[in-house]
Amino acid sequence: MEKILVGLKRVVDYNVRVRVKSDGSGVETDGVKMSINPFDEIALEEALRIKERGEASEVVVVSVGGSEAQQQLRTGLAMGADRAILVVTESELDPLTGARVLMELVDREQPGLVLLGKQAIDNDNNQTGQMLAALWGRPQATFASEVVLNGDTAKVTREVDVGLESIDIDLPAVITADLRLNEPRYVKLPDIMKAKKKPLDEIQFAEMGVESAVPVANLQFEPPQQRAKGIMVDDVAGLVSALKDKGLL
Repeated sequence: MEKILVGLKRVVDYNVRVRVKSDGSGVETDGVKMSINPFDEIALEEALRIKERGEASEVVVVSVGGSEAQQQLRTGLAMGADRAILVVTESELDPLTGARVLMELVDREQPGLVLLGKQAIDNDNNQTGQMLAALWGRPQATFASEVVLNGDTAKVTREVDVGLESIDIDLPAVITADLRLNEPRYVKLPDIMKAKKKPLDEIQFAEMGVESAVPVANLQFEPPQQRAKGIMVDDVAGLVSALKDKGLL
């Protein structure tokens, strides 16, 4: 396989406690640590392992967003990707438009495999990978916990509701990574320095010729209600009485 394309999305770091803006218009991001979507990082790790086994010659990381997304792409380059592409837009894109942008990049790059995270932790849509496969007209394997390449095919173990499912798909294809696929490597300082010299190309969204889908409007954001404090009871009778007081019995 000549090339693997990996999508990276810039999201609020999963260790950060998310706060809603005071006007309810969205999630607070000013001064908040941002990082690669964890599932995308797993997808990149899998692509790098495939390359290290000699089953691919190049790993290209791509992202769609503002210029600040260069930070996440540089991290991807430091992990071991060969080059990066940023489609620059300040607008928040819906999953279908994101899939159309990726489809345009697929047409330009002609990868043998596209690896994405199964979902982004900011919106949890779990749609882009499936939409890309439909637009591309190629097979898909979602929620992958193991990927084994064999020439022009791949055997993918998927995590499904009833357990694990193994399927064989023809390549090129779209595979989305689940949590148990691997553990991403740590980035070392020398690799960060080397990443600064690797190519990172910027393409303006308007140059992609992509039609924007009708966006889904988020009208209001609200934090979840705070949980009530628990109470201590002395015995079973006290528990039953407390449940009755709350209308639960």
